[in-house]
Amino acid sequence: MPKLTIDGQEVEVPPGSTVLQACEAAGREIPVFCYHPRLDIAGNCRMCLVEMEKSPKPIASCAMPAGDGMVIKTNTPLVHKARKGVLELLLINHPLDCPICDQGGECDLQDLTLFYGPDQSRFEENKRPVADKYLGPLISTHMTRCIHCTRCIRFIDQVAGVEELGAVHRGEHMEITTWIEKALSSELSGNIIDLCPVGALNSKPYEYRARTWELKKTESVDVLDAVGANIRVDSRGSEVMRVLPRLHEDINEEWLADKSRFSYDGLKRRRLDVPMVKSEGRLAPSDWRTAFSTIKERLESVDPKRIGFIVGDLVDAETMVMVRELATAIGTPHVDCRQDGAKLDGKVRAEYLFNTTIAGIEQADAVLLVGTNPRWEAPLINARLRKRQLQGDFRVARIGAPFDLTYPVEDLGAGAQTLQELASGQHSFAEVLKGAKNPMVIVGAGAVARPDGAAILALARELAVACNMVREDWNGFNVLHTAASRVAGLDLGLVPGEGGRDVAGMLEGAAGGMEVLFLIGADEIDTSRLGDTFVVYQGHHGDVGAHAADVILPGAAYTEKNAIYVNTEGRPQRTKLAVFPPGEAKEDWKILRALSEVLGRVVQLNSLPEVRARLAALAPQLRTIDVIEPAAWGEFGRSGELGRAAFTSPVQDFYQTNPISRASAVMAECSELFVRGAAQGATGTHG
Repeated sequence: MPKLTIDGQEVEVPPGSTVLQACEAAGREIPVFCYHPRLDIAGNCRMCLVEMEKSPKPIASCAMPAGDGMVIKTNTPLVHKARKGVLELLLINHPLDCPICDQGGECDLQDLTLFYGPDQSRFEENKRPVADKYLGPLISTHMTRCIHCTRCIRFIDQVAGVEELGAVHRGEHMEITTWIEKALSSELSGNIIDLCPVGALNSKPYEYRARTWELKKTESVDVLDAVGANIRVDSRGSEVMRVLPRLHEDINEEWLADKSRFSYDGLKRRRLDVPMVKSEGRLAPSDWRTAFSTIKERLESVDPKRIGFIVGDLVDAETMVMVRELATAIGTPHVDCRQDGAKLDGKVRAEYLFNTTIAGIEQADAVLLVGTNPRWEAPLINARLRKRQLQGDFRVARIGAPFDLTYPVEDLGAGAQTLQELASGQHSFAEVLKGAKNPMVIVGAGAVARPDGAAILALARELAVACNMVREDWNGFNVLHTAASRVAGLDLGLVPGEGGRDVAGMLEGAAGGMEVLFLIGADEIDTSRLGDTFVVYQGHHGDVGAHAADVILPGAAYTEKNAIYVNTEGRPQRTKLAVFPPGEAKEDWKILRALSEVLGRVVQLNSLPEVRARLAALAPQLRTIDVIEPAAWGEFGRSGELGRAAFTSPVQDFYQTNPISRASAVMAECSELFVRGAAQGATGTHG
């Protein structure tokens, strides 16, 4: 390990480190524009210049490998003069529009100029103007501000894996642009806004709406997919103004998918803010007392065995505890959290977890994707797979529909027959998995939601065992969920009890067997099959479930409550209240607690700590926040007849997967451009 002397302090760094990293290890702050620890080194801004003994001129510390015996100085007159000169050159063409720039208060150029920059300008010529570029409905550009750090180019190319940005021309005529004028098609494109060290790239939906110092910043968790990315919710008053990623190395690193970042405008559209009761075929605003009494009157004459609960994809763990307790108090076994009909019975926890963990992907050397499109189902997991693929010695194979995943994929087949061949060792790729040190299989939510889902699970388990994927130090069996509530629901046992019906059974029984259905945020079901069933919908948006309701109980969205969600790895995390629910809407567990009192089936959980204590008793593995309890391996799945249909992903439109994103005007525009436009053969060009 090389030892360097930094400003008189000796420091030892790992082999392959740069001088900049050695300086940081010694506690020295080195200003940078182009350098980013997750991107390849460009070395083109020269802001990180330091003095090295025996070097005739300052060196770019980000691009210089650390060598044994180097003597580095970071705080000398020469270094200060060099940095001041670099900033003077950068500011030659930079417009003086800080008062109207959206990056004001968060701008690296502004901050570094204050500490390292010149106090006057010697430039008298006209500044160079650059035309703004069209990058789509999410990113606005002010390219005159661009300092050519190329962070955006490197991110789109290396992390997102979509080669759509680049530099054209040379010298003073250089510009950053798309190769043809079109929108960026990556599901991770919004991250270049965070990476831009100046105000050249901004959030189009947020631009000119608020200043950073006006916003209240709340640390929370994203629930629009099952990854559980860590986010920061910025709000002003009662409105969420923007959503940004937070650093979490084991989940999202510092990236965030576009749907999670930009669909916040859906939080204020199509909201349910007052209880509603259907009268003469029409829903009309009501009050809580009337809504509860209407439900009570309807339930009094109904056999508990004809009452069911369907739990949706965005429901928090505390609410599911209350659903479980209320269903038990009523005496109904008809409870199900698997809206999509997934054949996961929840008896063996390893059956429904991403056991390898997201960070564990980087230890794998072969992966089989079964009926999943991670680019749309979980863009951050797809980015992690691409990151591992770029490191080399990593083979990816797929069973299912072809889709550009941004890295090379071997297509083995379309359906369950190919999986059967692999499990029995008849397919050539089985040898690749057996020969791999840490092989993985990722089973998609769509594959287990088919009628033959239990048989597919059994085959995937056989494959995992046959290819030595499950060992004491490694578990390569993974299920990739798309619903943020699914793992917590299975942990809490929200599956039909003895004699209970699943979602399909409840919908089938709606024609005669089921008389009352509680839809707890359930919007991904076929409501046309509900018939004359009395429907109570509890949720936060006027989506599919609300349109079928006889009574609506307005709940709180994920930004409006302190709640626990469990991601696809089985990692419990907490959202925090950023804004209060609109109107008369309440937190969901409180609604169910009050309803239990009215129904005379009192659930004695009167506070959030009491609900969480009951949660810990029911599912001890969720007791510790942000800690994954490894799941024990066991027998799961069930052999049976396999369907001949090809595997398909449950996500056919990345931008329209839940009530919040469907209510978002920004996501509707993205869906029209990237999904429907692509399907119709549109080029996506601007004009």
